[in-house]
Formats: sequence, C-alpha cells, structure tokens
Amino acid sequence: MPHLTQPRRSNSVVLDGRSDSLPQRPVTGRKYRGVRTWARMIPMGDASRRTLSFPIVTAGVIVANAFVFVLELIGGDDFVNTYSMVPADIVSGQHVYTVFTSMFMHAGWEHIIGNMVFLWAFGPEVEDAMGHTRYLAFYLLGGLAAAVAEILGDPTSTIPSLGASGAIAAVMGAFVITYPRDQIKSLLMIGWFVRVTVVPALVFIGIWFLTQLFSEAGSIASAQSDGVAYMAHIGGIVFGAATARLFEVGRPRTADAY
Repeated sequence: MPHLTQPRRSNSVVLDGRSDSLPQRPVTGRKYRGVRTWARMIPMGDASRRTLSFPIVTAGVIVANAFVFVLELIGGDDFVNTYSMVPADIVSGQHVYTVFTSMFMHAGWEHIIGNMVFLWAFGPEVEDAMGHTRYLAFYLLGGLAAAVAEILGDPTSTIPSLGASGAIAAVMGAFVITYPRDQIKSLLMIGWFVRVTVVPALVFIGIWFLTQLFSEAGSIASAQSDGVAYMAHIGGIVFGAATARLFEVGRPRTADAY
C-alpha cells in the first residue's frame, strides 16, 4: 500500500504525488491513518490456516467504510470537516462523536483500498478467534484507543484526522499475538521486482510496527509531519497486542492451511 503524504493546501488531497478528488479543509491540511507497507509489501492473507466461519463483521466493516466513502464523495468538504476528528476539539469537549466517525472515513481511493486490503488480510482470522460480537467490540475499542493515543500525542493539534488504520492496527496487534508463527502470503514490490512470497506474521507486523515507531520519532525530532497519524497506529497495535487474549473465545477457531 502506498505511503500517504502530507496534503498540500489546495482543493485536493495528494496521495503519492497524485491528486485525488476529495476536497480538503484549507489552511490546516489533514492527517491520515493509513497503514504503510515495508518495501511495498502488501498482505494477501494468511497462508497457514483458513477460517471456519465467514468473517461477517470484517466484511460488514468494509461495506460500512465503502458506504461512508460514497457519502464523502457526495457531501464533499462539508461532510469531511464535520466528521473528521480534531484533537483540540475533543480535548475541549466538542465534537466527541468524531472519535468514532473518523475511523470510517478516508482521504481518497488509494487510502481506502489500502486500508481495506490490510483489514481483509488480518481480520478474518482474528474474528474467528474472538467470535463475531467480541470482535466487533474489539475493533471499535481499538479505533478508540488509536484516537486517544493520537490526541495524547498532540492535544493542541487542530489538524483533522481520519482513517480506519488505527482500528486495523489493533487487529494486526491481536493477530501477531494469536498467530505469531503463521505465514502471510504477500505481494512484494521493490522497484520493477514483483514477487508473491510468504512472510512470518511476526516479521511482517514487527517491521510495520518498528516503521511506525521510527517514523513518529523522526517527525518529533524534525518538528515536521508527513501527514500520517503514526501515534494512532502505535496506539492501535499496542492495544490489540495487550488485549487480544481477553477477547478470544477459547482456542482460536481456525483450521490448518488447506
């Protein structure tokens, strides 16, 4: 999935140098919760096991994100500004509902497609281990934990934030605790080199997490931001890893690889 850059102050959102159709709030820009890849490594699913039940919640969340994205395209800047989360507003007790609404919003096609690919790659197995109801609660709480981490990181920020990857990071955190030895089928792209390979979940998610830590540290050291909400990702994955066992229903309900 592509890296999402800090948008320019114009009427478009810039994703990897390409202009997307969603309008943008002037002056402040926006911050994106978009999961990043290591060397363009895109997860395609768990190659070590298959789920025993259809991941209805994961599928439902993807449909919900797609529906909200359509509303964004229709509603334009007013819709996005109304439902994006602004940390300073939350601290002052205003627009608290945006903590939840922002986790179903995206800045453009690349943003939503990338996030949903990651969710579909890791969500079904976690849902199978937790059960549908517990998994839904876990997902929403993971998004909440990500938002809290972002707010604590900069409570005075007036930059709107939106994206599902804080909650998706929580799912990834739970996955690496529940299935650390599983192999993740991945599409690896380095320059012109493209290959389908398998990567241990612990390695894939571990590298992703370290990327978030170093990127956040770099943005603090340079006093500049590239527009990605790293603290939300860190908060989400830490929450997921810390609470995964609390949400599981007995032994993981997944079968060996087929």
